[in-house]
Amino acid sequence: MADLEQKGMAQTLAIRLWNSRWLLAAGVVAVLIAFAFAGISAYALLPALLLLLAAAMLPAAGARQSTDSGAAIEAIGLQRLSGEYLAAAVADPLIIFDRTATIVHANAAAYAAFGGIAPGMSLSLKFRAPEMQALLDGVLSGDVASDVVDYTEKLPVERAYRVSASSVGHATDLYVLVFKDQSETRRIDRMRADFIANASHELRTPLASIAGFIETLRGPARNDPAARDRFLQIMESQTSRMARLIDDLLSLSRLEMKPYLKPGTEVDLRETLDSVIDSLGPLARENSVAIERDYADGPLDVPGDRDELFQVFENLLENACKYGQSGGRVVVSIAHGDAGSEPGIDVTITDFGPGIPEEHIPRITERFYRVDVETSRTQKGTGLGLSIVKHILTRHNARLSIKSEVGKGAAFSVHLPTH
Repeated sequence: MADLEQKGMAQTLAIRLWNSRWLLAAGVVAVLIAFAFAGISAYALLPALLLLLAAAMLPAAGARQSTDSGAAIEAIGLQRLSGEYLAAAVADPLIIFDRTATIVHANAAAYAAFGGIAPGMSLSLKFRAPEMQALLDGVLSGDVASDVVDYTEKLPVERAYRVSASSVGHATDLYVLVFKDQSETRRIDRMRADFIANASHELRTPLASIAGFIETLRGPARNDPAARDRFLQIMESQTSRMARLIDDLLSLSRLEMKPYLKPGTEVDLRETLDSVIDSLGPLARENSVAIERDYADGPLDVPGDRDELFQVFENLLENACKYGQSGGRVVVSIAHGDAGSEPGIDVTITDFGPGIPEEHIPRITERFYRVDVETSRTQKGTGLGLSIVKHILTRHNARLSIKSEVGKGAAFSVHLPTH
């Protein structure tokens, strides 16, 4: 370290002398002329010349002083850095290798991502995929200075990377691989593609049905009043289904664009749930379901948006009435919950219908996911209700838990924090 500092100081002095070379030359000439006219001995010139040299080595004033000092500090600082320190500062997996494709160094992120790598290991043996072999060959042969490929690591879990390779400096015979994780971006792209495909399918089905009935009404059923009334009723039902789907899609879009809730607004859960139960009374009677209330005493206020929480409980209670109608009743309960350091209020909607098989519960809040496709469509479901519930609860820092046993019904619990 001391040698590096001495070398850095010498470089700094050399830089200052070089930058002051014209001023130094002019000063020497001026001193020589002055002493020549004064008739002074040459030995008397020595102190003046030394003083002039010392002045030239001092940092220049103003902007030049700042520039020279910055350059000197940068030179010393970079000399103290090593490739190991620089690699450690990179968050992405990074591997340095030589002309034989042998690993020279790897940072901590690379060790975590690719278990089993070590200095001295061959990259060609570690990464056998054709695209990685082509990347290494291209850079090592000198055909390209740098290149980028997409690479998928299968084990221990599948990860997608954008891998860039390039040479390090000039004539160092060292090269670097940097792995940029693209897994989350790919997952979002797949979700977007699946969402568009599902939405298109859900809209295409009723459209095809309506088109078929229109063709029939123009042809064989043109003069059949009974068939015409029946077909028009079905077309109205299909149109309503598409309108519900579009409304739910717009709701999801609005929720995703909204910022997180600001504190300050309180919602009375007792009043909100009573309003939801009243609004769904006709549906409950239609399905021969009795809605029972079981509310805790005292204030039942939580921070939140009243309209959004109304939509949450409306979706959950509507599902309970539709899919749990065989149980004959639905219980809506409100209780004070204390989940450790997160006190709050729990709202649980329980039905006593056929229940939900355990393997479906983790995916039931996904968009367009249905436990039973035919039953869902018969009940006029869009497949987006629980996804909307999840998004609203996320905005409220709340959570949804689902418990169910086949043949014994299902319970959907919402935990809302009180602060």
